Amino acid sequence: MGCGNCEAKPKALGRMTDPLQLFDEWLAEARASEPNDPEAMALATADKVGNPSVRMVLLKGRDGDAFVFYTNDESNKGKDLAENPSAALLFHWKSLRRQVRIEGEVERVSNEQADAYFASRSRDSQLGAWASNQSRPLESRGIFEARYEEMKQQFEGKPVPRPPHWGGYRVVPLILEFWEDRPHRLHHRRVFLAQKDGSWSEGLLYP
Repeated sequence: MGCGNCEAKPKALGRMTDPLQLFDEWLAEARASEPNDPEAMALATADKVGNPSVRMVLLKGRDGDAFVFYTNDESNKGKDLAENPSAALLFHWKSLRRQVRIEGEVERVSNEQADAYFASRSRDSQLGAWASNQSRPLESRGIFEARYEEMKQQFEGKPVPRPPHWGGYRVVPLILEFWEDRPHRLHHRRVFLAQKDGSWSEGLLYP
């Protein structure tokens, strides 16, 4: 995946920072200050011919160096990622006047990991995953509610298994950019680029 706004490799700084540790620190601060859903992130995907699409999803954790979320594989984002396994993420924490932008390659989580996360969801959310044909046309809300009631009856008194069309994705970052608001739009932008040896190069971008 290309570097987006970074057409050239940024000039390296003297002091190196682990961008994943920095992300964790910023997220912890956001959890203390954001009024709602500090884990919310915009997920941008593109289909096989490059048509883009973006929507909000929730970060469900970091798996090593990857950012993990879950969805219906038959949704529009699931179809995009099957055709073009690259994505961009954006966290915007208005209370802190900060953003984190991420670009990377996308992998599937293991079935065991998806099963474990699905089992941790509320029962209503589990039933909703079975009832919803996500992203497909819906003639009326009543049809969806009726499907949900059918799922309640079908699984009554039994554990709700993970649907075969529902799973998780790991966004393995190639680029992380940390944006901080400064007066007069003289913002501070730090960018980290993944290197082949597993290290990171660090630099600055003009605001």
